[in-house]
This record gives sequence, structure tokens and C-alpha cells, in this order.
Amino acid sequence: MLIARSPLRLSLGGGGTDLPSYYREHGGFLVAGAISKYVYITLHRTYVPDLIVKYSRLERVTHSREIEHPIIRECFALLGLDGSNMELTSMADIPASTGLGSSGSFTTALLKALHAWKRDLVHPEQIAREACHIELDRLKEPVGKQDQYIAALGGLTCFEFLPDDTVKAWPLAIDRDTLEEMEDNLVLFFTGYSRSASSILQEQDQRSKSGDAEMVRNLHYIKELGLRSKKALESGALGEFGTLMNEHWQHKKQRSKGMSNSVIDEFYDFALANGALGGKLIGAGGGGFLLFYTTEKPRLLRAMRNKGLSEVRFEFDFAGTTLIINE
Repeated sequence: MLIARSPLRLSLGGGGTDLPSYYREHGGFLVAGAISKYVYITLHRTYVPDLIVKYSRLERVTHSREIEHPIIRECFALLGLDGSNMELTSMADIPASTGLGSSGSFTTALLKALHAWKRDLVHPEQIAREACHIELDRLKEPVGKQDQYIAALGGLTCFEFLPDDTVKAWPLAIDRDTLEEMEDNLVLFFTGYSRSASSILQEQDQRSKSGDAEMVRNLHYIKELGLRSKKALESGALGEFGTLMNEHWQHKKQRSKGMSNSVIDEFYDFALANGALGGKLIGAGGGGFLLFYTTEKPRLLRAMRNKGLSEVRFEFDFAGTTLIINE
């Protein structure tokens, strides 16, 4: 039996500049953090010839090319596996389509497990590149590259996306005291809304490809905010980081009418009135999780709980995509 796990992520600054439609023209930059919430993939050898796949559905096929789940099918094809005598199961700590990068985490965990099944030794960056190839090239999804890379590498990581499609990654130079204070003061709430990111990302992708001046200006500014967030975190200026989150959110909302809604706006304004220095909706927008930075955590928690929102506690994950069982 093999069990691989891959962390979900928080985008901490510069999110959106990792889409090829932007970085191939202008270069992208962002800071992301892997968190201690995971997607799990289990592989088990069976005594029947079929491939059995369990996720939100159950599929049983004679060859992996018959699988309806697109990511699973393409991962098997990429690695040249027919799936015979295999049972695959996926589980997750957080529901899909909630803005924490679950698709990238799912793909990297699956690739890690399949490589281990083949007894391949692969570097995390290879896992990230293959996951991007699956989602962007083979499936033509309008997504960026941060989810796959931060899931594979883990940690608090800076990413530069170059016009030639290469990705540079290096650890955020944050000291331990700042890291612990940051973990204590970041608070994550589920809005109660799940959504597909595709329509919002498709709009950004199309407008970037067409050279839409407003979209390009917005992403230029978001990239600059990512660099400023990096500087604030590395210098220990966490209060400044909190206000930059608010600035980021105000500009992020301008990219699409579907980015927020009246309920999310109400939650956000209520949090700022009850101790949050800043925050933003994580992911492409439209629903999922609100992340806030606060120095008044008990006050903010009481207020948001009274508003009906559930807190999701987390720490940062520095292992990335890994095997937790290989028997």
C-alpha cells in the first residue's frame, strides 16, 4: 500500500501573476505558503485485473484510458500505467473548489504515488512540472502554476515565473519568531460557499491574452504587492503585511465581477470592524475561504463565530508532497 499526501496552500501576495497569459509577456512573482491541510492518495494492489478508482464517484475500468476523471486519466497516461490490479482512493481534509489549490494538490499527490508505484525517484520540482503539464498543457485548464509548485515543494516559498515557462523557487527568508507570530495571527474562515475557479480564471486569462490594458495594469500592481509583501514578511513588519493583504483584496476584486458578492463583502467588512488589519478571499474568488491578519485574535474569533463562520486552524507545512506510507 502507498499513501501520498500533498498540502493545500495560501497565496500570500502576487496571486494571479502565475497564469501563462500574464507571465509569458511580463513575468510573474508571488509568495505562497503550504498549510497543514492535505489531499491524500492511496494506492493498493488488488487480485482483480480491473482498475478501481474512488473519489466523489466510483469508477471500475479495464484500462486507465477509460477513466472519466480527467486528471487521473492523464496522470496514468503520462507515466505509462494501465492501472491493472490497482485500487486508487482520494481523500481530503478540505472540500474541493474552496480556493486552497486542491486541484494542484490532488495532481501532485497522485503523481508522487504513481511514481512510487513504479519505484521512480523524482525531485519535487519534477512533480510540480509534470502536474503543470497535466493541467495546463494536456487538459488546457485556465490555471496558473503556483498550486502545483507550492504543493510539491511546501514551505513559505517565493516564486518567479519567467516568460520562457521556467519557474524559480526559493524559501522566504523569514525568521522563526516572525513565522510563529504570523501563524498565531493569521485566521482562516470558511465562507460556506464552494465554487469552480474556471470561469473567473478564464475571464482573466482571455483578457490577459487580448492585452486588456486594465487587466494588465491590475496584475502589474498585484505583482508589485507580492514583492512588497515579501519585503514586509522578511523584515518582520507583520502589521504592514496585514494592511497589504487588504490592498491586495481591493485590487483583486477589480479583476472580475464574480470575484466577490454581497455576503462575502459583508463578512469582510465585519472582520475589519472587529480587529482584522486586512485580509482577502483565497483563490480565484467567488467563495471558499477568507484569510485575515489580526493582532486581536480572540476578539475577531468571537465576532466571526457569532456571524456563523467556522475557523479552520492550520500551521505551515514544510515537507511538501510526500509519501507517508510505502509498504
